[in-house]
Amino acid sequence: MSGQKVDVKVVLLGREYSGKTSLVERFVHQRFQAVPYQNTIGAAFGARRLDVSSSSGRGGRSLTLGVWDTAGSERYEAMSRVYYRGARAAVVCYDLTDERSFERARFWTDELRRCEPECRIYLCGTKLDLATEGGGGVGRRVDRHDAQDLADELQARLYETSSKSGENVEALFRAVAEDFADEPAREKSGVDLAAGGASAAGGSKCCVK
Repeated sequence: MSGQKVDVKVVLLGREYSGKTSLVERFVHQRFQAVPYQNTIGAAFGARRLDVSSSSGRGGRSLTLGVWDTAGSERYEAMSRVYYRGARAAVVCYDLTDERSFERARFWTDELRRCEPECRIYLCGTKLDLATEGGGGVGRRVDRHDAQDLADELQARLYETSSKSGENVEALFRAVAEDFADEPAREKSGVDLAAGGASAAGGSKCCVK
């Protein structure tokens, strides 16, 4: 994908093993890997083009979402900040079967509000198949009402997804694309992967410690 331009930079944030990599794999490649992925170091990139309708009724538009899957381990937090510089949308992930991952989601939303205040946030509970009764997992550990309260506080949309079944994954990323369908393209809003992969144009400052 060297040199590819994207219309909307989307960053995935969340605790390690919160399902971020599986979410990207399902959206970009429409596949699911049952064997757990190794921890992401730095960030992995994927892109997909979506045709969306304009809410203004002025017809449709094609947008390429460039999705950065960032490392969730605390030791890579400073590195993750480099990757979400200039992001226009952030999907903050938490595992529906892990309360600690939901608690960590608050950390990332606070980080975004401080570093990228204009970035739109989408709150995403993952592993819905394991949280659902009869799904064969440990069951739900994050109450949806608590998640909705956080989403309301952040003025964010809330989605609960399953990368295994694909449930709500397409709806999540399509909502991101539709939210930007009516906005004019920004000058230098794309990311030139040939020029370093992680650098994003747009002039936003990143909170690198």
